[in-house]
Amino acid sequence: MNSAPPYLVSPPPPPPRRTGWIVYGVIVTFFLFLSVLANLVLFAAVFGTGRAEAISVTHRGRYEERYLEGEEDAKDKIAVIYVQGLISSSEDGYSSEEGMVADIEDQLQQAVDDKHVKAIILRIDSPGGEVVASDTIYQAVVAAREKKPVVADINTMGASGAYYVAVGADYIVANELSITGSIGVIMESFTFSGLADKVGIKFYTFKSGKYKDILNPSREPTEDEKALVQGMVMEVYDKFVGIVAQERDMKVDDLKNGLADGRILSGKQALDAGFVDGLGYFDDAIDKAEELASIKKARVIRYVQPFSLHNLLRYMGSNDRTKIQIQLTPNEFKLQAGRMYFLPSYMFH
Repeated sequence: MNSAPPYLVSPPPPPPRRTGWIVYGVIVTFFLFLSVLANLVLFAAVFGTGRAEAISVTHRGRYEERYLEGEEDAKDKIAVIYVQGLISSSEDGYSSEEGMVADIEDQLQQAVDDKHVKAIILRIDSPGGEVVASDTIYQAVVAAREKKPVVADINTMGASGAYYVAVGADYIVANELSITGSIGVIMESFTFSGLADKVGIKFYTFKSGKYKDILNPSREPTEDEKALVQGMVMEVYDKFVGIVAQERDMKVDDLKNGLADGRILSGKQALDAGFVDGLGYFDDAIDKAEELASIKKARVIRYVQPFSLHNLLRYMGSNDRTKIQIQLTPNEFKLQAGRMYFLPSYMFH
């Protein structure tokens, strides 16, 4: 008896793929993440100081206004512009791609263009910085001063390049315990030629002229090179002293033979020397700004960069602002070889 062939049962079909739902889930999660992130940033902007601060958009400028103090319903305004940290043209840590200098220039211009801004306060807490950056900000302050009263408020520190900026104002207020002064220029280089000799390293330089490799760290500088660099430093120093003499109604020779030797001064010493106009705090700077602007009540505001995804990504990708704050301590900050700075010398020893 022939047996029937076994009955073959087909395997069940595979379950349908649900990749579409996965894609939708990823997209929804991504947008939810962006929404939460945007709300967190906005919350930090409004309540980051521990209290709500009103924000209003200035349609004629690129910055938003944040209320600080004063008469909140006042039509007249006093704009506070911050000069903080190392003065540099680098973009690191700042909203503008041109860096700190462009940020301050833009804010000064926005304050000048706003007819309701009656005076400007420079809130300074800086040891100084790069020569060109300091001079550029000073020129912008002078240009703003021609349109509206400018008060410089030296908080903890306003030395060297930061003092260079401050003298561009109509009036300088300093905390009596602040550090200011330090009129001078510094430039450093280094050489590791002795170390190279010990380990047997030799350097070969091919150049078109005898000064083309000036400040080359692989060799000792010649006497001619030292004289050349020192001449450049003194040229910048002469300009610094000349600006202080002009703005503070002093004599150049008296400054050079006196306090313009790089020394730092307390706020009180600076007042006695005629480097500042008065001692006080931020409130005193506001009172002086109101006096110079001939107004009795004002809304004190500062400028903040409006939120954008572009700026958020730039900040998330860089933490250089924190690094700058750390490097302001004497033991951490290092000069870049070949650059001239308006900085107090105590930071490097």
